[in-house]
Amino acid sequence: MARITLRQLLDHAATCGYAVPAFNINNMEQGIAIMQAAAEVDAPVIIQASRGARSYAGDIMLSHMIDALERTYPDIPLCMHQDHGNDEATCASAIAHGFTSVMMDGSLKADAKTAADYDYNVAITRRVVDLAHWVGASVEGELGVLGSLEHAGGEQEDGHGVEGKVSHEQLLTDPDQAVDFVSATKVDALAIAMGTSHGAYKFSRKPDGDILAMRVVEEIHRRLPNTHLVMHGSSSVPQPLQDMFNQFGGEMPQTWGVPVEEIVRGIKSGVRKVNIDTDCRLAMTAVFRKVAAQTRSEFDPRKFLKPALDAMRELCRDRFEQFGTAGHAGKIKIVPLSEMARRYRTGELDPRTGARESVAA
Repeated sequence: MARITLRQLLDHAATCGYAVPAFNINNMEQGIAIMQAAAEVDAPVIIQASRGARSYAGDIMLSHMIDALERTYPDIPLCMHQDHGNDEATCASAIAHGFTSVMMDGSLKADAKTAADYDYNVAITRRVVDLAHWVGASVEGELGVLGSLEHAGGEQEDGHGVEGKVSHEQLLTDPDQAVDFVSATKVDALAIAMGTSHGAYKFSRKPDGDILAMRVVEEIHRRLPNTHLVMHGSSSVPQPLQDMFNQFGGEMPQTWGVPVEEIVRGIKSGVRKVNIDTDCRLAMTAVFRKVAAQTRSEFDPRKFLKPALDAMRELCRDRFEQFGTAGHAGKIKIVPLSEMARRYRTGELDPRTGARESVAA
């Protein structure tokens, strides 16, 4: 058995000082690329699916695809995570289809477009924590609204993202509030807002402290040293992939993502999960364009998908190595959901302050 909960995996990452990239998928080729890269470098894996991905692939297809990846790579610990759950039903149905971890994004209301107030966020996140922990699954919460500090708004991704302008304060997680939120909800991981956003167009220039507030990560880690932090919207949008995409007919305006060195800085301050989607899409679609341009008579989809899979595998392998994930898969002893549920019931896994203790690694 290789299926693991997010809590177990991030506890191990915290003990050993690394982070795990969380790659979004929609189809088989993306899943294979991730697992091939992980097997090459002996890295544990977080695969996540948004509500849009679940709608695109279908829960039954997606569930069996993950089962197949797990059976094909039995030595790689694999966490299957619901990305940006919008309500209890979304999270409960994910667990029913084999997800070992869910995100309850209570920073937005159930329409996934309207910014929610703090009390709403605490209440709905705690309800999801209660139902997930009952069966041993993990929960990631979010505090602060994901969006750009440059234009004071969010980016829509698969129908998810705040609409309209939001305040500067809403776009930065409040460290004092973070302490209260973790205590009140008992989340296993906390996604924080510091200026990153979904999609490719994160920054209009190379980000500095004014538009990528890594200081917020550092301050929250100082106050919550035992809480696993999550960076959303953390694709780096590599320049070579932008150039390749445009060279073969694309029209992507110049953009900047989150530099890998800033993510590494975050890892030193408690970031244990790093969400990556755009980079994977761009790696594959740049290859699609290249094949289409260079071999105009080609109509076999495999001739597009195989080199695209290879490109995504290389990107994933780079992230495993850059985030320190490589070399850790074989060191992890997986705890079954039933045992995790027992530990939650006894309070062993309740949020703690002070010296870090790894109880589930």
